Amino acid sequence: MEGNRVGQLARAGGAGALDPAWLMARAGQVADGWQRELLGCTDGKLLVCCSRQAGKSTVVAALALHTALFHAGSLVLILAPGLRQALELQAKLRAFHAAVEGVLGPWARAVRATAVETVFAQGSRVVALPGNEARVRGFSGPRLIVLDEAARIPEALYATVRPMLAVSRGRLVALSTPFGRRGWFWREWETGNGWRRFRVPWNLCPRIDAGFIDSEREALGQAWVDQEYGCSFGAGEGLVYPTFEQCLVERAPELLFGEAVGGIDFGWRNPFAAVWGTRTREDELWLTGERYASRTVLGEHAKGLPRGTRWYADPSGPTEIEELRWAGLRVWPGPNALRPGIAAVHGRLESGRLKVVRGACPHLAAEATRYRYDPDTDSHDENPLDRDNHALAALRYLVLGMDRGRVARS
Repeated sequence: MEGNRVGQLARAGGAGALDPAWLMARAGQVADGWQRELLGCTDGKLLVCCSRQAGKSTVVAALALHTALFHAGSLVLILAPGLRQALELQAKLRAFHAAVEGVLGPWARAVRATAVETVFAQGSRVVALPGNEARVRGFSGPRLIVLDEAARIPEALYATVRPMLAVSRGRLVALSTPFGRRGWFWREWETGNGWRRFRVPWNLCPRIDAGFIDSEREALGQAWVDQEYGCSFGAGEGLVYPTFEQCLVERAPELLFGEAVGGIDFGWRNPFAAVWGTRTREDELWLTGERYASRTVLGEHAKGLPRGTRWYADPSGPTEIEELRWAGLRVWPGPNALRPGIAAVHGRLESGRLKVVRGACPHLAAEATRYRYDPDTDSHDENPLDRDNHALAALRYLVLGMDRGRVARS
């Protein structure tokens, strides 16, 4: 049976069809040099440290499909920090399959396709799951495990999947952009044994040009570019909120029940910044909007802020607070204790009780990638550098205003 499948594949695409890169070619995609090298290697463990948008998910989707098609009855697991990410990789795999199904035999047909699972006629399965240890433990004997956005996958999940390969002798592929000098992905990259490593900065991807990188550097800073596009593990060092990205979501639930709340940081040359959202009955804070502008009179800001919201504002602006009240807004002075405020935000980040809609709060998300402690000091007991801290200050006033009873005074 195996020989029949290989023969059909060779007749469909010539000798080159035995290369997994043939799947990409059939779908109209030309593999980059590093992608072809990865697809052609046979190492059991691969670490792929990759620039954003360099094609890491695409190449691993091709590898996963090739594994499923040409190893009958095999199990391929695709794991990511969130289900949406895992399903994106599953979708790429299905697109490749649609491009080749017609030239292969009936054994290559997909006989079942659900949101998370694709099953082929010859018995292979591809299952996409979020990075939840409890949901993964029931699987055994995978031929291939793919860990997407591996730098953000918890240690517990990594420890859970490794023993699955003990008997099957399957392959483990971990791919990610860096996320600072922390976690198992960084540790394995630095000191792990038995890995084949692929480092793919932006300049190895012909689809990313220098002009785009320059615009990213101007908007988000060199440290962000080094991490997201240059494969540097140092970009997260010194950040006040190094795990902030974990609270970012693409959209909020359609219905959020609770209290409308917001925070305000006053500014003229520095930006006026406001963030707002809902504190739910379960005490989750969902941020769904922001206002961020310089050299704009306060009356214009007042027109752009939602009514019916309980606002916690920079207490050093009593005149501004009074003016907003005259404009019909419910505004209270927020607590201005810096370290307790940072601790309160950390508390919500660590407990998962802070959710920020990325597209609705872009300046807040951008500031979190730049707000740092002084790199010339050895201790993070010092206060952070007083820059890139406007929307984040508004968030701090809001969170400490809500949670002040839970945070110890310093």
